[in-house]
Amino acid sequence: MKYHSTRGSPKLLSFSEAVLVGLAEDGGLFIPQTIPTLPPKWRSEWSGRSFNSLALEIFSLYIAESEIPRADLESLITKSYSVFKSEKDVALQFLGNLFEYLLEKRNEEKSRGEDQKERITILGATSGDTGSAAIYGLRGKKDISVFILHPRGKVSPIQEAQMTTILDRNAIVKTLFSDVPFNQKNHLGAINSINWARILAQIVYYFHSYFELLSSLGISPNSPESFDIHLQYVVPTGNFGDVLAGYYAKRMGLPIEKLIVSTNSNDILDRFFKSGRYEKVTGEDGRHVVHETLSPAMDIIVSSNFERLLWYLAYETIDNPEVLNKEERRSNLAGSIVDQWMKNLKTENRLVVNKSQLEIALRDFGSAKVTDKETMDTISRFYSPQDNKNQISYILDPHTAVGVAVAERQVIPKGTYQICLATAHPAKFSSAVMDSLNNFKGFEFDEILPEEFVGLLEKEKKIIHVERADPELVKQVIEKELEIELGHI
Repeated sequence: MKYHSTRGSPKLLSFSEAVLVGLAEDGGLFIPQTIPTLPPKWRSEWSGRSFNSLALEIFSLYIAESEIPRADLESLITKSYSVFKSEKDVALQFLGNLFEYLLEKRNEEKSRGEDQKERITILGATSGDTGSAAIYGLRGKKDISVFILHPRGKVSPIQEAQMTTILDRNAIVKTLFSDVPFNQKNHLGAINSINWARILAQIVYYFHSYFELLSSLGISPNSPESFDIHLQYVVPTGNFGDVLAGYYAKRMGLPIEKLIVSTNSNDILDRFFKSGRYEKVTGEDGRHVVHETLSPAMDIIVSSNFERLLWYLAYETIDNPEVLNKEERRSNLAGSIVDQWMKNLKTENRLVVNKSQLEIALRDFGSAKVTDKETMDTISRFYSPQDNKNQISYILDPHTAVGVAVAERQVIPKGTYQICLATAHPAKFSSAVMDSLNNFKGFEFDEILPEEFVGLLEKEKKIIHVERADPELVKQVIEKELEIELGHI
């Protein structure tokens, strides 16, 4: 399996190269050359398997054994998911171990001295959970440094503490706005959902939830009845990575009827699926507008992963007879279309797809947006489900509440089952949850506080404030910290 850019570069990379580079040299994102289809008997062969075992089978479809032998891949998966209290995926844990494995493998193959071995500097930005997940996923990993940007005062205190109280030498909270020479000098890598490996890891829980549903319904995967089961996933969405993983699962053959994109007031995705216009919001001063909401991980101007879907929309609607049966030329043409779209987005603050491209998008996706008031109302109703005695009391975090609020609006076809993806622990967003539940007597937030969070706000922090979002200031901080970390200062 090879990977290519969404913007038309003909250069093909291996899985390992795509993971370590993160972003293509033409600025595009990596996608697989082909989307693999499922084995003919996948329902029966994969039914009853553990999450780890499912991950192994799915990852193997995208990673050549010559790059990562099956035994090594199985060990990576076991190492990544053994740290969780329950069987659920946090993709960044796998990505952290994968980075370490690939670097170690590269360095073993080199004949250079120890001081010339390869290192990688992971750079990312977060408005929500990605930062802490990245740092915990990469803590203690050899030859890896981490810099994460978060906007001061715009993440919850618990989220900030999770990112800044990890004092391992390779975990540094900061930012990335960089140029090509800076990238090459410091061997930068991407940890957020622009990295293909993170999307790959997220595909697994779509399959896992399907088999869990069949089990809960008492339906055998081999029975004729199982072929009549279809799924509707409702996904709280910011950067489009999580729901994109569902798109790949559907393209592989999982019986997904629809993927419902759920947004907050930062609704660029909802507006796209309703109009075909992917357009930034700008204020009277010409600056891009981001609304501050109760679900900050979804507070975005544009969704960085959406470019991957755009490539498929371009590819599927190419009708030029000269390239239809010439895969490489058709792929490159789709990339050039996306490249122009992204240039339009940069220069004109918008891109517009045609009617057929929007129709293809709506074949797989639906969308809706949710206000903060609706978010709070949903948290309240699910904590005290007075209107539905069959519903258990559940404390939603505000992001999951956005998804649930959208889910309740959907018309579900016969034979289709709806699954809402939860995104975070409510303890990370204590203010939003407490404001939603302050009318309920007897509710104490400390009752749901995980033991790992107790005392977190009082721990020593590692954080560096940059005076302003100036790329040169940020680069100076990063290079100085790397010098310190490598013992050159």
